[in-house]
Amino acid sequence: MPELPEVETVRRGLAPALEGRAIRRARTKRPDLRFPFPERFAARLEGRRVEAITRRAKYLLARLDDGNVWITHLGMTGRFSILGAKRQPGDFYYAEPTNPAHTHVVLETDAGVVLEFNDPRRFGYMDLIAESALADHAWFARMGPEPLGNAFHTPYLKAAFAGKKTSVKAALLDQRVVAGLGNIYVVEALHRAGIAPNNEAGRISAPRLEKLTQAIRAVLEEAIAAGGSTLSDYAGVDGAQGGFQHRFRVYDQEGAACAAPGCKGRIMRAVQGGRSSFWCPKCQR
Repeated sequence: MPELPEVETVRRGLAPALEGRAIRRARTKRPDLRFPFPERFAARLEGRRVEAITRRAKYLLARLDDGNVWITHLGMTGRFSILGAKRQPGDFYYAEPTNPAHTHVVLETDAGVVLEFNDPRRFGYMDLIAESALADHAWFARMGPEPLGNAFHTPYLKAAFAGKKTSVKAALLDQRVVAGLGNIYVVEALHRAGIAPNNEAGRISAPRLEKLTQAIRAVLEEAIAAGGSTLSDYAGVDGAQGGFQHRFRVYDQEGAACAAPGCKGRIMRAVQGGRSSFWCPKCQR
């Protein structure tokens, strides 16, 4: 499933095509994705101007001129394509071209741009929600701060972790603690911070939490600059391969030599909460 850097990459690709443009036509080719489309979804999009494309955690938010927000979660294989464009929303590789049978939403703007949403596995979903109700919506109400925002810092993380007996990895994956982090970037950040993923969150000292907050920011910023990570069957849509998977220090590196300077350890793998954890037992404590 795409994580924050991949969704942010798609957002940056969508913005030039949609921001400031009116949606002239909208069409859905089926009644649902993971969930049913909202009532009169296509009709409610038609005629609306997109004022801004933003992101909250792993959600794309198109803010419309009528006070509603068109929300998209990409799921595992959701992909936006701009027909005829040289650059597409997403700067990472998609091994196969889209199959028209899996194109479920088609939009056309007043500039003549045609945008398609293709999702073979249909784990993605969309909704239209009043912006005034966004903060209280079930998807967002209990969501923690953005890891690249000003509200995410060491004092916050220390308070959020206080008394937690769960592992630091599980705590970081909890969207109520911090929004948008996923398995890949959590294990990468923990390695950079020198913290083992099974450490009890509430027992990590403030100096080590400072290293962790800095590592989270650095990993996310580098991944966004690289166009995200290409894994499994999910990818972006511009035909250019994202580079961050070539910079993984621990993720999917079981048995490899540790990349930390001066470390002679080897990367190990274990399953935590149903997800693979990768770490170096020599330099991560």
